Amino acid sequence: MATVGTTEGTRSGHGAAHARRTARAAALLAAAVTVSLAAGCTSGQGDDGRTPVTPTPSASTAPSPSRSAPTATGPVLAVKIDNVPAARPQTGLNAADIVYVEQVEGGLSRLMAVYATAFPQSVGPVRSARESDLELLRQFDEPTLAFSGAQGKLLPAIDSAPVHAEPPGAAPDAYTRSTDRSSPHNLYLRPDRLIPRPPGVAALTTGFRFGPAPAGGTPVNSRTVHYPSAGFTFTWSRQRERWLVAMDGREATTTDAGALDPATVVVQHVGIRESAYHDSLGNHTPYTETVGSGTAEVLRDGKAYDARWDRPDAASGTRFTTEDGKPLDFATGQVWVVYVQE
Repeated sequence: MATVGTTEGTRSGHGAAHARRTARAAALLAAAVTVSLAAGCTSGQGDDGRTPVTPTPSASTAPSPSRSAPTATGPVLAVKIDNVPAARPQTGLNAADIVYVEQVEGGLSRLMAVYATAFPQSVGPVRSARESDLELLRQFDEPTLAFSGAQGKLLPAIDSAPVHAEPPGAAPDAYTRSTDRSSPHNLYLRPDRLIPRPPGVAALTTGFRFGPAPAGGTPVNSRTVHYPSAGFTFTWSRQRERWLVAMDGREATTTDAGALDPATVVVQHVGIRESAYHDSLGNHTPYTETVGSGTAEVLRDGKAYDARWDRPDAASGTRFTTEDGKPLDFATGQVWVVYVQE
């Protein structure tokens, strides 16, 4: 269960892609991608077997998802990213348009970074997928999912979902292992080896709106979210006009683009229940329910806004409104969505 504290101051569809996913199933199952889910740790399986190299840094930062674009040129790229202390600092997070934070086994956290307007040279460390990722990704049009592996019983569900599953066994040339970290915290993705170019802002079918801040709001200096074994603090920086991220009490940075500093942070209250899958010790993986409705807090421009969220079905994005029912616009720039127990 998550607790929070304040300091004041997409789309579905199998279609022709089903044949591609069916063909990819052999690669998924043949690759050594069955992983241990104990305490949020994943095995090092899925290495492409090449000489380990250190990920190439990138200076990319995330363009605003509010920029206009005529049509999407392809699917978004979603990457599952490790977030235990041994995996930090991560690479490529600042280039993401959206970062989702979800609770996993042992009360730890894991990230899903979604890229549409820019690709960094490298992203990682890449880790394993979870069942609730499939529901979350249904809002996009057959997204590409990069992940290190999954529990064996979950692999058929991933293959039948409307996603392009790309673990190392299916796309070995897209992954590398660094030499400065130990496995399993050293697997990195080269995005342009999966998708030639970013699809553009039109691929971000999240339901999010961007624009001026609504009236009202409560000035806040920082906001803290606690999972049983992980914590996040978002502190407003007047100088940067962004929320600086701290994880487990320490400033969160990247290897390639400095501090993590989203423009908007959403603390979304959702149901978190046991999934049908469990680790080798019998501990069930948490399932984050992202379809439905509930309350949220939106942090932007140094203020907190009470909000309602609504996602009627998995094929839809999420709509955020103020308490009086008006659309709640986000600030221009990167968005973090932190899922907490309602």
